[in-house]
Amino acid sequence: MATENFELALETILHHEGGFVNHPRDPGGMTNLGVTKRVWDEWTGGDADEDEMRALTPEDVGPLYKKNYWDRVKGDDLPSGLDLAVFDWAVNSGTGRAAKKLQSMIGAAADGGIGPNTLRALDVYIDEVGGVEECIKNYTEVRQEFYESLDTFDTFGKGWSRRNAETCEKAIELI
Repeated sequence: MATENFELALETILHHEGGFVNHPRDPGGMTNLGVTKRVWDEWTGGDADEDEMRALTPEDVGPLYKKNYWDRVKGDDLPSGLDLAVFDWAVNSGTGRAAKKLQSMIGAAADGGIGPNTLRALDVYIDEVGGVEECIKNYTEVRQEFYESLDTFDTFGKGWSRRNAETCEKAIELI
């Protein structure tokens, strides 16, 4: 399993997420290093202003990503490579969606919580499709279909598609 991959996965996430943005069509609003103001306020119990949001560092947000995303999708229990793919989608679209889409793909109950039953179903699925690489490719396709179904795909689709493809490539390298 992939307990050693969090730091590398976080680097990949932060590369994709970039710095401070506040795009009017982005429902996340004010965001830095992929962390929205709402998520940061929940994490800190505060009410961050723009200056605080702009000042966030990777060291600030790393523990949040570990607890609220990596741990929730059981990154340490997923096969190397798939851990990155699921973590990246969890950051981009929520842990519940990333988990449910994986669960639906592998034939597990899509309850949004990755646990022992999902992990057993994942092992069976990986054997059936011929390995982790095929599993990652299939998950990437499911993710792309999701993006293309969104009303905001015309605005953000090129970036999402690039991110999805880059994540797939990096995930396969981790196998």
